[in-house]
Amino acid sequence: MRPDGALARRADPGGASRDVAAGAADTALVDTALVDTVLAWWQGARAERDALPWRSTRDPWEILLAETMLAQTSVVRAAQRYPDLVALFPTARDCARAAAGDVVRAWAGLGYNRRALGLHAAAGAIVERHDGAVPSTLDELLALPGVGPYTARAVLATAFGVGAAVVDTNVGRVLARAVAGHPLRRAEAQRLADGLVPAERSRDWNLALMDFGSLVCRSRRPACPSCPLGSTCAWRNAATRPDVAARESGRGDGATSSGARAPDPPGAGPNEGLPPDPAVGSAGVTARQSRFSGSDREGRGRIVRAACDGPVLPAQLGQITGWIADEGRARRVAAALVADGLLVEGPGGELRLP
Repeated sequence: MRPDGALARRADPGGASRDVAAGAADTALVDTALVDTVLAWWQGARAERDALPWRSTRDPWEILLAETMLAQTSVVRAAQRYPDLVALFPTARDCARAAAGDVVRAWAGLGYNRRALGLHAAAGAIVERHDGAVPSTLDELLALPGVGPYTARAVLATAFGVGAAVVDTNVGRVLARAVAGHPLRRAEAQRLADGLVPAERSRDWNLALMDFGSLVCRSRRPACPSCPLGSTCAWRNAATRPDVAARESGRGDGATSSGARAPDPPGAGPNEGLPPDPAVGSAGVTARQSRFSGSDREGRGRIVRAACDGPVLPAQLGQITGWIADEGRARRVAAALVADGLLVEGPGGELRLP
């Protein structure tokens, strides 16, 4: 295991390389047995996940498209729509050549339609700056419109094989529970993840850790009794420490200091023998979204879907959104869509896709 703070030089076959910070967060070095254990588990569990359509490609553009979808869309829905989007926009040039409205129309139903505009803008930048080839360095990927740290690192790891660590909500949960045993700040989580990436197996490791968080170290009711990391999990082992046990026995209600409850392990009562879940509030672990039904987000989606079929008149907004008794709200939401660039307003007030 590399010492905390060391720099490891990682290179992909095409020559893309980057110094990746490879230190463990806070105090301890991470035993490579954790990496070996998760990879061994993944070999027996990967078959179903490998059936996901984006798992069979190493094409950087196709992976960028998939990761953009997966950022805020369920795996099931993304898997259903991914082949169609790849067929419509097989390369960055094809996407950049299309009208922004055509990309939004193809995206409709996946939610958070601004991602479609981001994808279109990223495609344009790839053509303009990189002659149509998705860049292979972290800085260049982060410079693309709509591409954040997670997406950039996912492309590096799974398309180029660069030793970058991906921290999504599943990875953040595993790191906080199994490795650190306490909530992690963003920089800590990334530093810890960087230190775990095994040489020459960046793609496999990142996919394995994400799958492990999704299938075993779940947000609710994690599979602790059957978890292969059970004997070394920092969260589980903390329950046997006298100082933690004494503190938690006095709490009594299973709540964290912020009022959040840790998930119940299978076969146990509420938080039986467990300290507060360190994944709650940890970097990379997303909070539960607000209610969708009746929200402005739902209204936005309805207006965009209607605009996919043709111009939307202001008088139609109340009926389209279902807010007939509150047309002012419908107009406000429509105005926000115009401000976001998802709709354009015609001379007669009609709303169209860009």
